[in-house]
Amino acid sequence: MWYDFFILILYLCMQSLSERIVKVIKKIPRGKVASYGQIADLAGNRMAARQVVRILHTLSEKKKLPWYRVINSKGTISLKPGEGYEIQKGHLIAEGIVFDEFDRVNLERFGWKPKKLTL
Repeated sequence: MWYDFFILILYLCMQSLSERIVKVIKKIPRGKVASYGQIADLAGNRMAARQVVRILHTLSEKKKLPWYRVINSKGTISLKPGEGYEIQKGHLIAEGIVFDEFDRVNLERFGWKPKKLTL
């Protein structure tokens, strides 16, 4: 019985984290990018970068998320060529984000640095 209660509490916590992740992603401003880990951290769980990936994969269209503003912590697009890479890069370029010769985004210049975030 305690196990069922534990699973319920865990589910509710994860659901809450998912909602916070969605809110953080929606707040990334035009012309800025954020990493998966940064989003997880801002949502309250710095270890939940994989959950950010899952949410982007399953909810981007339904929740109208600016999925293309999320890149990895190295400043590169994680999607592979032919699997969305070109679409994401096109969106970012359209917003004024510049890529270097190694297809990296300068996170000092284009990285989102919210001073205070209200979810």
